[in-house]
Amino acid sequence: MCNLYSMTKSREAAVAFTRAMVDRTGNQPPLPAIFPDQLAPVARVGADGKREILNMRWGFPPPPNGARPVTNIRNLNSSFWRTWMAPGQRCIVPATSFCEYTDARPKVAHWFALAPERPLFAFAGLWRPWRGVRGKEDGEHLLFAFLTTEANQLVEPIHAKAMPVMLTSADIDIWLEAPEAEARALAKPFAPGAMRIVLSGPREDMGEVGSPPPGGTLL
Repeated sequence: MCNLYSMTKSREAAVAFTRAMVDRTGNQPPLPAIFPDQLAPVARVGADGKREILNMRWGFPPPPNGARPVTNIRNLNSSFWRTWMAPGQRCIVPATSFCEYTDARPKVAHWFALAPERPLFAFAGLWRPWRGVRGKEDGEHLLFAFLTTEANQLVEPIHAKAMPVMLTSADIDIWLEAPEAEARALAKPFAPGAMRIVLSGPREDMGEVGSPPPGGTLL
């Protein structure tokens, strides 16, 4: 389960990568450590048909009797997730790296990215409106979660169960706008040769090439 990722590029870079026509993120700073229930930039097709980028809170409402928000979506065949698979409810979540901890103890964080420079990619996500208390705020919220799939050969030795569904620029339009069957075909492991482990140890990824954060090792 991926419950930590980073987005360390500039707001302008995220807007360009998502090809958003409208930017509602304000003065969005780089985010070296994004945890569940935090706000993060997400791109979607707005009600006016224009692609927009805005901040949403990470985690769908928990299921009945559940205690924690749902951050990762695995079973798209469930009736619950099929409800949110319409094009208008799909979104992309810009990222520069994501973290998985080793299955075995001692637990060690490993950061995965496309390259040492941490170029942008996106998670395939779903979003929904929701009313309730989140982030100590009672009111209307926009919530997101992203898809996971089987781990590829790079991720599996660290975390065997799953990895996020990753998209590059060629897949963004398909995920946001294509019919459901075509979009669902993207829910597969990312090519292991097109990504690498870039850092191990710390709970943040500053996305810099050079000296790692204290206690970390660049790989």
